[in-house]
Amino acid sequence: MAHFAVGFVVLGLMVPVLIWPVSALLLIIPVMLSTLIVRLRTVADDRGVTVRTLLSSRAVRWDDIDGLRFSRGSWARAQLKSGVELRLPAVTFATLPQLTEASRGRVPNPYR
Repeated sequence: MAHFAVGFVVLGLMVPVLIWPVSALLLIIPVMLSTLIVRLRTVADDRGVTVRTLLSSRAVRWDDIDGLRFSRGSWARAQLKSGVELRLPAVTFATLPQLTEASRGRVPNPYR
């Protein structure tokens, strides 16, 4: 669904591109947005979580995670036992039941 929004951005950018061909560089914006949509994600399984950013990936075992923190309107952050905070793309308070299921109960479900 997010790619449909990018499609509308492309349609909106076509007006300046067709009027001023020099502005064709603006079409890089929807390409970058689509790349972010495809790349940014958090994959959770029974062993841990894998966080994918635009340029890298990082796998963390559940034993290394001390807790989760949520800020208003942003993605969750995992507090690691080493003191480092790791942002979990696409994990929100609403997706905690799915994270609880993937972690086999290591992350408590606040909706129960």
